[in-house]
Amino acid sequence: MGNPIVSIIIPCYNQGHFLQDALKSLVACDADLYELIIVNDGSTDAATNTYLRELSNQGYHVIFQENQGLGAARNTGIRASKGRYLLPLDADNCIYPAYLTHGINILDQHPDVAVVYGDAQYFGDRKGIWKPGPFNLQRLMLGNFIDACAVVRRSVVEEVGYYDNMKIMGCEDWDLWLRIAFKGYRFHYVEEVLFDYRVNQQSMIRTLNANIAKQNAIEEYFIKKYPEQLDFAFGQQLLLYRIKKKPWRYAKRFFLQKFFPAYYNRLLRDNKMYKGFLYD
Repeated sequence: MGNPIVSIIIPCYNQGHFLQDALKSLVACDADLYELIIVNDGSTDAATNTYLRELSNQGYHVIFQENQGLGAARNTGIRASKGRYLLPLDADNCIYPAYLTHGINILDQHPDVAVVYGDAQYFGDRKGIWKPGPFNLQRLMLGNFIDACAVVRRSVVEEVGYYDNMKIMGCEDWDLWLRIAFKGYRFHYVEEVLFDYRVNQQSMIRTLNANIAKQNAIEEYFIKKYPEQLDFAFGQQLLLYRIKKKPWRYAKRFFLQKFFPAYYNRLLRDNKMYKGFLYD
């Protein structure tokens, strides 16, 4: 048997209880199309470590390493993989078989496309459909709207330098998308539910939305990393984008800043109001 077409990379840190669902979702996928690599990123949970050792004994490709972070764990899996396309899958999510077939067909037929992504079905603490919509670079520069669970051309990931193992966890995929987009590669949106996204108290989307200080740090990190693309005009653009989304909220903030500056500064200092009106 030759090399697989798609390498599915699952980093796992203390999520053995969710990983079982992710693996079940792969049963319906054509086994001839993919290889699976699980990276145990230094889990401290005994049950997770026991489960991963059992999987390894059953023949699953499980890599054990010291805890290095999500970006490094994905990079470990990528470097150990052989597929010409990559599909990063979080341990608590599930994919549909159509994701592989759509991704392979589109990337095979369009060499200028680097990323194929689609809709997601929320489950767990939230219900509904996540529809990211067609790709737009300006929108991506204002905030990430594409989950890490996408089919990505391996050669492009190698070209742009893999995942940045940044200290601010949760934005490794956004950073990778920016670098790919800045290189001029295309993103292809499939308007179809292609994976299930679990929302719980520890999920990235909820954690990031709840942590204002982290959001401020993320913005500052990207502006410093991409000074040519994300300059002062970007900051103005971001501010206008946020105001347009929720004008009454920002009108209230401007009112507080003008007439009650001491109270406003205390709210800002305590992270009860977003720094610089930049985040919702």
